[in-house]
Amino acid sequence: MKKITILFLSIFLTTVTLSQNSEKAKSLLDKVSTKMSAYENMAFDFSQTLSNEDVGIMEGDEPPIRGQISLQGQKYSLNYLGNKFIFNGKKLYVINNDEKEITITDDDMSGDDGFIYPSKLFTFYKDGYIFEMGDLKKVKGRQIQFVTLIPIDSNSDITKVELAIDAKTMHIYKLIQTGDNGSKTTFTITEFKSNQTLPSNYFSFDEEKYKKLKFTID
Repeated sequence: MKKITILFLSIFLTTVTLSQNSEKAKSLLDKVSTKMSAYENMAFDFSQTLSNEDVGIMEGDEPPIRGQISLQGQKYSLNYLGNKFIFNGKKLYVINNDEKEITITDDDMSGDDGFIYPSKLFTFYKDGYIFEMGDLKKVKGRQIQFVTLIPIDSNSDITKVELAIDAKTMHIYKLIQTGDNGSKTTFTITEFKSNQTLPSNYFSFDEEKYKKLKFTID
């Protein structure tokens, strides 16, 4: 009987600890979301790296892919891999500069594949994840708190997401996605600006401009 009681207490205390850990992680993510969503707009440069140790691709084997994004509410303008993505809150314009083609779709990109799209960067965690508080590490003189998010859907293409958060500014510093094939994609914010003065048409698509440049518009 004594052994059963000890086992029960051990399980109970472990469950309580895990629950408190999860609540603490959720609270931190809420603070980050509130802080970054409060800005009128944001702009940041980022670098992206890909690794997969299972197939011998190590981080640093290839130079990082660099991009730039500006966000205002649900709207964004993203420069990535030589293409430009403009989402005005209703339509998404994908401008392929190499092929001189433009694709227009209603609404934003779908998140069914588990990828975290720009307009969902600060809210994606609110649905479909369980949380774990990770380590607090010193990175380049900054205190960085890691939080691990595990998809509830066992069929998700993503096995986990790790957010690295600057403990002082409450800004996202890094996002790491691990796929079910062992691949790891790391996005690191290299420069951050907020509340910039943007023209009123910043997130608008200038159709006439691209027609004059002989772009094909679908």
